[in-house]
Amino acid sequence: MKDFFLVKYASEIFQHTLEHLFLVGIAIGIAIIVGIPLGILITRKPNLRQPILGIANVLQTIPSLALFGLLIPVPIIGGIGVVPAIVALTLYSFLPIIRNTYTGIIGVDPAIKEVGKGMGMTDRQLLLQVEIPLAMSVILAGVRLATVIAIGIATIAAAIGAGGLGVFIFRGIAVVNNQLILAGAVPAAVIALIADLGIGWLEKKLKVKN
Repeated sequence: MKDFFLVKYASEIFQHTLEHLFLVGIAIGIAIIVGIPLGILITRKPNLRQPILGIANVLQTIPSLALFGLLIPVPIIGGIGVVPAIVALTLYSFLPIIRNTYTGIIGVDPAIKEVGKGMGMTDRQLLLQVEIPLAMSVILAGVRLATVIAIGIATIAAAIGAGGLGVFIFRGIAVVNNQLILAGAVPAAVIALIADLGIGWLEKKLKVKN
């Protein structure tokens, strides 16, 4: 039992798990704060849809390790450590959040919108009281996807000194030690699964209410 990797590296796993959660939590928080308004914006300004979604798509296609590397020489947000890691994770999280926000709001039944307008609701009232509540489950689906993706990509943050569970994986690869690799991979997979199930549960609850 004492050789089981989760027991053997328990204290380090706890420390790096907290680092991992910090990176993902901050990145997803920023992506939500920026991404949802951008998704709403392109429902109101259709001419901005292609440029905004296009940029988000391009960011999503850049290999994760390459993006971390590209950020190193960038002033202020670049370098080595936590800040560039959070920036990279945030950029990767934009596409599902922006796209699902747009899709959710556009998908609201036009008849419901017309009823709201007929009641004298302003565009702001219609958005806050009708469209966003009805689109919330779809928006949360985007947040769910972004969170799971970020948890996986955050393991690469160790390559630029940002910590997280990737520390075990890179160390394990360097010394060809499967226990070290599992010490990083298994907790990361568990976190992703818990996040997926948790946000998925909330998504279903809101969908039922709608």
